[in-house]
Amino acid sequence: MELVMNIAIMLAGFVLLIKGADFFVDGASGIADKFGIPQLVIGLTIVAFGTSAPEAAISISAGLKGNTGIAIGNVVGSNIMNILLILGITSCIVPLAVAKSTRKVEIPFTLLVTLVLVVYGAIFGELNLIGGIILWVFFILFFVHLIKVAKNSEPSAEENVETTKQHSMIMLIIFTIGGLAAIVWGSNLTVDGATAVAKFFHVSDRIIGLTIVAFGTSLPELMTSVTAARKGNADIAVGNIIGSNIFNILFVLGTTALLAPIPYAKNFIFDGIVAIAAVVLLLAGIREGKLGKKAGVTMLVCYAGYFGYLLVA
Repeated sequence: MELVMNIAIMLAGFVLLIKGADFFVDGASGIADKFGIPQLVIGLTIVAFGTSAPEAAISISAGLKGNTGIAIGNVVGSNIMNILLILGITSCIVPLAVAKSTRKVEIPFTLLVTLVLVVYGAIFGELNLIGGIILWVFFILFFVHLIKVAKNSEPSAEENVETTKQHSMIMLIIFTIGGLAAIVWGSNLTVDGATAVAKFFHVSDRIIGLTIVAFGTSLPELMTSVTAARKGNADIAVGNIIGSNIFNILFVLGTTALLAPIPYAKNFIFDGIVAIAAVVLLLAGIREGKLGKKAGVTMLVCYAGYFGYLLVA
């Protein structure tokens, strides 16, 4: 009975995380639209932050509660899942156009910060205060880049008009604040439920973080990317994933490390290498500015292999 209750708590947390992120993205994107911020910038910042909010809430909560395996596993697992599984599924549904800026800047930057995370963790065995500061420096540099992108991009007037007609500014603010509240509450429920389930089955925090929690917190990215791709908003579909992965490492783990040291277990070195390989595979899969079905199938096969390794490891 206790197991059933803990599973129910974890599922309730996931629901709050997903719906909270959904409301947050709608509210924050609507506010940004009203101020004429370009679609690509919205995808790389507000949508990415909104869909990364579950990872942030869970990793910070888990780190403060001492469940460091969930804190790092959640981020690394989500980043692997975001590229191999989510972009794999999305590109199988419809070919994804990848913006030149994303190919030339954001994806290589994702590769760089993933390398920094893995190398730092491998050398020092933990993400400490210095590590957190380093990640935040990269985070600030990323925002400076986004400001430059915003200045050089033209907003979509049609999107602005459509969003303006749908909701008033007051409603958008309510969506944003309410969404964040649901995300925070949901993260606490998810961490508590997942930790209890892991202890019941004698499964490590690392595996729980890399699989169940990572999948639960990646659902917003999946829904956002598939919906955006089907509506033809490829910049949001791909930008959301890349932006989310950057936020996960720099903001989520950077902030968590500033609050409390996070031990970086040796097992996470392999997972980090897989995360690096996933970014390389993404870059290699882009042909003529598009991520097609062939690349998507390859990504899904690679994720199936990684998931199989986790089950037998």
